[in-house]
Formats: sequence, structure tokens, C-alpha cells
Amino acid sequence: MAPGPNNLLSISNGSRYGFGRACTGGLGRLLAFAIMIALAAVGLTAVLHTSEWLFHAIKIVGAAYLFYLALQLWRAPCEAHDVDAGVQAGLTRLARQEFLVAIGNPKAILLFTAFLPQFVDRTGVVTTQFAQLGAMFLALECIAIALYCWIGVHARRLFAKPSGKRVFNRVCAGLLAGAASFLLVARRV
Repeated sequence: MAPGPNNLLSISNGSRYGFGRACTGGLGRLLAFAIMIALAAVGLTAVLHTSEWLFHAIKIVGAAYLFYLALQLWRAPCEAHDVDAGVQAGLTRLARQEFLVAIGNPKAILLFTAFLPQFVDRTGVVTTQFAQLGAMFLALECIAIALYCWIGVHARRLFAKPSGKRVFNRVCAGLLAGAASFLLVARRV
């Protein structure tokens, strides 16, 4: 629930495209997390723990994408518009953004490889336990998506004027660039 890169993206998308479109775009994040949970369940994430190169590659690609999104947001047009103007952004594009931000974040991958396994009883059926834990995580993530999209919708009302929208876009861009910077200096757990 902490405001990481995906949640900042949900705030931005909620403010630009409305609650429903931003929440639907969040399905991309859920897909990325479901893939990570499945990989953790079958043990393929052990490769990430042992491969310094793979960890750094994911980290660099993820940070580059966050910097790209920050630049796009920084340069976004700031004229006032209503939610209907945001219909131009396709749901596929919003979901792809959410997916790429999530899948390119090695900290999210490490969450599933270091945190979730602590709650798995290795004497039981591991994949079933991962599925249950993963389902709970994804349910909580749905709540986070809705919450941050809702915040974005209400932030739009606060920044209805072009100058306010510019400030909002640039603050979100700065936060995304900051998240990218932290990602670049992140170390494995």
C-alpha cells in the first residue's frame, strides 16, 4: 500500500483519465504481480537471487522506464480538460504502463521471493500455499489500485487549472524520477 512507482502511476492516471479507466489499467500491474507470484511458487526466482547480472539488468531497465514515464509526465500538456478528453488513452496502453512498471521493479520481485516464502510451510503443498498468499496479496493490491486512483481523481479537482495541473504533473514526475533513482541504487536483500 506504500506509494511506490505503480501507485504514483495510478494517481497520475486517475487524475488524467478518471477512476474507471485508471483502475482498469491497474490490471496490468496485477498481471505482472501474478506472474511474479507464479515464478516464486515454482522456484524460478532462485535464479534472480543467484544472478547478479539479471538483478542489475532488471533494475536498469525498470529505472529507465520510470525515467521515461517521468519525462512524459513532465512534458505532458497542461490545458484544462475533463475526463472525457482522457478517453484517448487506450486501456491497453494504461495496462501496459502498469505492467512494465511492476515487472521492471526488482524490489517487487524480491518481495515475492524473500517475503512470501516466510509464510509457506515447506512440509505442505507449496504451490497451493503460494496461490493462497498470492490471491490475498492481489486482493490487497486491488484495494491499493482503487485507493490511489481515487486519490488521483480528487487531486484532479484540486488542480483543475492548467498551472495547478502542471505542478501536479511535475510533482508526480519528480516522484517517479526519484523512485527510478532509488531503484538504481537498490541492493539485493
